[in-house]
Amino acid sequence: MTRQTTMLNAYTPGAGHLSPADEALAQRRAKALGPAYRLFYETPVHLVRGEGTRLYDPQGNAYLDCYNNVASVGHCHPRVVQALAAQAATLATHTRYLHVGILDYATRLLALFPPELAHVMFTCTGSEANDLALRIARAATGGTGVIVTDNAYHGVTLATAEMSMSIGPTVAPGPSVFPIPAPSAQNYPDGIAAGFAAAVSEACDRMQAQGTKPALLIVDTIFSSDGVYPDPQGFLAPAAAAIRARGGLFLADEVQPGFGRTGGQFWGFQRHGILPDMVSMGKPMGNGYPLAGLVLKPETIAEFGAKARYFNTFGGNAVAAAVGLAVLDVIRDEGLQQNAATVGQAFADGLRSLAQRHETLGETRAAGLFIGQTILTDGQPDPARTARLVNALRDARILISSTGPRGDSLKIRPPLPFSLADVDQVLTTLDRILPGV
Repeated sequence: MTRQTTMLNAYTPGAGHLSPADEALAQRRAKALGPAYRLFYETPVHLVRGEGTRLYDPQGNAYLDCYNNVASVGHCHPRVVQALAAQAATLATHTRYLHVGILDYATRLLALFPPELAHVMFTCTGSEANDLALRIARAATGGTGVIVTDNAYHGVTLATAEMSMSIGPTVAPGPSVFPIPAPSAQNYPDGIAAGFAAAVSEACDRMQAQGTKPALLIVDTIFSSDGVYPDPQGFLAPAAAAIRARGGLFLADEVQPGFGRTGGQFWGFQRHGILPDMVSMGKPMGNGYPLAGLVLKPETIAEFGAKARYFNTFGGNAVAAAVGLAVLDVIRDEGLQQNAATVGQAFADGLRSLAQRHETLGETRAAGLFIGQTILTDGQPDPARTARLVNALRDARILISSTGPRGDSLKIRPPLPFSLADVDQVLTTLDRILPGV
């Protein structure tokens, strides 16, 4: 199966797309960083500055960012930068010393969850958070079997890479990893909720047939690498019940959909009316500063906590806590969750309206400012056309990417301050360039 890395491999060194200076920079990059790194776009973008929803090249040209959820409250937000600098100039140390800032952040963060999720453990990356969750699940259940969707992305440690089919076949899946089809209407035509839950139960049957006990069902609650599948709301509840019926736990990976991005709720799992055993977070927590974590029920961590100790030298350090608090303040004070709901709805409506004039645009799947847009040729999803469109938008100074097992959908996931004017720029540009793609 062709994975979505196809578009990421589009740049060919020496192809003549870049200026001589940027070509030299790309060659220097390849020599220093090696072959596993990839550059976006046929003509890579050289960036030197960011502000809000814009990124800038050395010539001062502005690129509208439709992709980077890492800078969740906008690139280089001054309140976040100020909090980072002030704390870094005062104290930077870890969670094995008492520090009020770490506890203030933990308290603020936990208040955003159902009260049953009462503990938080800090890491530097979402990969670490998911790796830690797997260790805890194994201790809590006595099992090792993990169920994931078949084009998931959950991290880059060995354990999480084995749960991440979207990054390529070299390490995934691991022997205790059991992939199931993503929750789309195409995969489950008789009903997504019942079909996805049945797939979880069938995966448990497969693992038990080979002597493996179920430990964990992990899903990115927006299914971003699978193609973005947010609906129907509530469809995850039967799947969570299915894994628990077999002795396993349910982990909601909120690295991408969390922190208000889906608009109506602060966390993606809340759209489904479920209470996870654990919730992993990352990227948007620190607006670019390495901050991630795992929130969980006290009973879930009890066995692990009784037999093992955990610390992370940089996870939850005083600077990270200050940054995390600033991000939460900005989301609250600038109404960014409501903005995601309002602007995201306008974006999705605009794409659907545009599809009436452009048969290239297929299904629009959206929750707040997280949108998957299928690109078609003769009524069929077309990854090659999607890649051409991604590169054409880059040339029009709009940064976007693709998603899905074949890379046949646009992945639209901008910073949360994205505005109606930003939406209009994207829609107007699409209207202009779609006939030539």
